[in-house]
Amino acid sequence: MLRQIVGQAKKHPSLIPLFVFIGAGGTGALLYVMRLALFNPDVCWDKKNNPEPWNKLGPNEQYKFYSVNVDYTKLKKEGPEF
Repeated sequence: MLRQIVGQAKKHPSLIPLFVFIGAGGTGALLYVMRLALFNPDVCWDKKNNPEPWNKLGPNEQYKFYSVNVDYTKLKKEGPEF
């Protein structure tokens, strides 16, 4: 398959940016899905030792990928302890 892509790129050099952007988009999507699977508090891989990992997050921990106007270091917990 890689040989066919290289052959097409040699025959039609205008396809090279297309291959680069498709490869970068696929790589970015794969990295984002891996980030969600490994670091998102909604995903539980170890159900015996930590069945509810979302309960152990503090109010000042940022778990979103990007937050616009929220400074998580200054937040205080307003709810009860579980």
